Amino acid sequence: ETRTEILTTFHFLRKQNRQPTGSYNDCLADFVAPKLANYPLDWLGTFACTAGIGIDKKLAEFTADLDDYQSIMLKALADRLAEALAEWLHQKVRREFWGYAPNEATTNDDLIAEKYQGIRPAVGYPACPDHTEKDILWDLLKVKERTGIWLTESKAMVPTAAVSGLYFAHPQSRYFSVGKLAKDQIIDYAQRKNLDLAEMERWLGQNLGYSD
Repeated sequence: ETRTEILTTFHFLRKQNRQPTGSYNDCLADFVAPKLANYPLDWLGTFACTAGIGIDKKLAEFTADLDDYQSIMLKALADRLAEALAEWLHQKVRREFWGYAPNEATTNDDLIAEKYQGIRPAVGYPACPDHTEKDILWDLLKVKERTGIWLTESKAMVPTAAVSGLYFAHPQSRYFSVGKLAKDQIIDYAQRKNLDLAEMERWLGQNLGYSD
């Protein structure tokens, strides 16, 4: 709480396309208060959870028996349980652990419609499309050691029935897509991450707004 040292740094990208009137060139960093004397303290939360530990053996049995139906159902069930766990954990964070919405009263329909304060964007998704940020998250939380979830070379989570991401509490925080990005931002982003430009372009290929 003294905030005298940097524990780690997450890196975010900003929308660059021209926005319609009333819209903004959003960046996830906009939803965290700056470290200024006249600003209240703010935080960035992180999480990783899974419901897939131990299912590989059963899936292998289904595969050996050519039982595609049971395999598909088990994978689907594990995926839904992981997502439910992530939703439940986010609710606990809002009401208790972080406690920025202690009096929140939401129905199941409200939860499905995300009618609550705060967001939990996943790394690799439209608002934070760079999958290499998962390495920072994994190091910070010691995810592999504590949960058994590990990352492949392409940064896919194993077990696949897993959810991870970031918590933002800002009342105006929202999900968005950064979309296509100009080369100047990719160069700056690569420098901030101390990565080669070509490598950064490989990871952000679907977001490149240029071809040279």
